[in-house]
Amino acid sequence: MHDPFPIPPPEALQNLIRPIAEYLSLHTLPLHFHEVAIAALLYHVTNVYLAPTFSRFFFPRIYNKFNARTKLNWDAHIVSFVQSSLINVLALWVIFADEERAEMNWQGKIWGYTGASGLIQAFAGGYFVWDLFITLQNINIFGLGMLAHAVSALFVFSLGFRPFLNFYGPTFILYELSSPFLNIHWFCDKLNLTGSKLQLYNGILLLFTFFSARLVWGSYQSYCVYIDVYKALNHGHIAQRDHELGNTNSTINGVQGSEIMKFAGDRVVPMWLAGCYLLSNITLNGLNWYWFGKMIETIRKRFDPPFGTRMPEKATPEIVKEEEKTLVEGIDVATPPATPGNVTPAIVEATDYVSAVHIEKDGGNLKVEAAEIRNRTTRRAG
Repeated sequence: MHDPFPIPPPEALQNLIRPIAEYLSLHTLPLHFHEVAIAALLYHVTNVYLAPTFSRFFFPRIYNKFNARTKLNWDAHIVSFVQSSLINVLALWVIFADEERAEMNWQGKIWGYTGASGLIQAFAGGYFVWDLFITLQNINIFGLGMLAHAVSALFVFSLGFRPFLNFYGPTFILYELSSPFLNIHWFCDKLNLTGSKLQLYNGILLLFTFFSARLVWGSYQSYCVYIDVYKALNHGHIAQRDHELGNTNSTINGVQGSEIMKFAGDRVVPMWLAGCYLLSNITLNGLNWYWFGKMIETIRKRFDPPFGTRMPEKATPEIVKEEEKTLVEGIDVATPPATPGNVTPAIVEATDYVSAVHIEKDGGNLKVEAAEIRNRTTRRAG
């Protein structure tokens, strides 16, 4: 399947990128570099302009009270939500619509290439380029762990441009099926919806998609990768003419070999390449199982037993010490100020005063005394 992206790669840009791509053995990168750049630009614009504008319009009271660090995280989560939603739709469409990809044998899965799978690699790579940029820009906030994640993710997905395991690009990007729900869970905490029904139902979907997409689907596809790579390592060098692939004018399962295998080269898998990819895959799968346990623990803390583990907040009683006195200034008290009965309006020119209530604890009873302090400017007429 050809690349469905509506903007073709500019010839001048291909010529500019090709020497670097050939040096790095990323032979299909010139065909998709413009898509990487467009994706990175899309996520940058979303982070810098669209996310703040959207948040100030829909959540002005909450967003404007965030400090700089929380705003940065909020905007980054919006970018993550947009990216994961977009890439999931594209990947699912490629998996079901790309017939050439569906007909690949194990050799096609290792060295084969289709433009549609290249598009998925490009948009994923564009996100990781943006992620690397924003992490380097705010390394004091995100830390070295996020930097290592950004570098390793960009490295692994760039291998698809050799091409190497281009077939599995749309497959493993479906890890992102759980990311929209993970972002919604984070937003619920910031929008004072912790423990709400929205967070509960979203948490159920989060656990279901994470378990299904990453642990079940991801583990199975990782097993398939290990088998295919093992076959490639044991197969060794493959000549351009053989009974399965034929020559450049033959077909693979009815598909033109020149289209799928045109970037296959000598069809060997260097040991370092297989080792790096498989080690990264094993590490990520291990992290997925660890994160799933932490995710369950975190979600349960938001809800009450029996399904949750949230403990009721302990109320701190107000302790009134013995002989403690309380003064209440003003006239808004239950007992009116004690004004002498023989005072007439003609006698008082100024009526300003401060009344005070003296509350004193005597055993089990409270004694209340009221007093009035007249304005010093008060004087008799005449």
